[in-house]
Amino acid sequence: MAFSTALTEIRVLLVEPSAMQATLAEKMLEKIGVLTIQRCTTGKEALAEMQLTHQPTVVVSSLYLPDMSGTDLVASMRNQAELEAVPFILISSETRPQKLEPVRQSGACSIVTKPFNEQQLGRAICAAAEYLNPPGNLNTDEIERLHVLLVDDSLASRRHLRRLLEELGIERITEAVNGKEAVLCLQDTMVDLVITDYNMPEMDGQELTEYIRTQSWQTEVPILMVTSEQNEGRLAAVEKAGVSLICDKPFEAGSIRRVIADALNH
Repeated sequence: MAFSTALTEIRVLLVEPSAMQATLAEKMLEKIGVLTIQRCTTGKEALAEMQLTHQPTVVVSSLYLPDMSGTDLVASMRNQAELEAVPFILISSETRPQKLEPVRQSGACSIVTKPFNEQQLGRAICAAAEYLNPPGNLNTDEIERLHVLLVDDSLASRRHLRRLLEELGIERITEAVNGKEAVLCLQDTMVDLVITDYNMPEMDGQELTEYIRTQSWQTEVPILMVTSEQNEGRLAAVEKAGVSLICDKPFEAGSIRRVIADALNH
């Protein structure tokens, strides 16, 4: 399915209390090909709307709502089985890490920073469309044999990553809540790919990477780090430790597919 076709079929639930901002976003969405847009002004109204028969394909929300935050909204969605997999895009002028981190950990598809343009919003919507309809460009037989170790202390983040991996056809997924638990798994279980967070208790992603590259019997396994860490010094240390690829949270589905394709050719 081409993006142009997929976008016309997407139903966007826009949660924005500002009439001016909502109108601006609606015009941008219409320009990139989105035909069905439902507008809500509060989180409670949005959650009620999502319970209706015509569930939205994508939720686009502001961070600050009259009755709750965008963080509260996505958290509520992730705690409901019928809404857990609905892609969430945050639009906000907020830049403070402590405010954005919960949204990043929730498994949001994208964070679009205000002020934004049509291209930036379009890219976020396309990333959501790609998440919903991953292209079948990976060998089915090979991908079904892959065993992925998923390491993240955030349950919501693990669920988000697991859904994406399962959509790609990967069924053999082992989860660990931190590096220490991952080490125990790696001692007696062979894996084809490690996907890990950076900031975790007990043992973080850098320490896990260093262990794998220097002490594990699986020293060559590809390691994808998905993180919201912005400190360049820390990220440089992670790269030096031997990580294969670093992806920002939120990440695009294409990044996961690229590292999986590399793993298949490893």
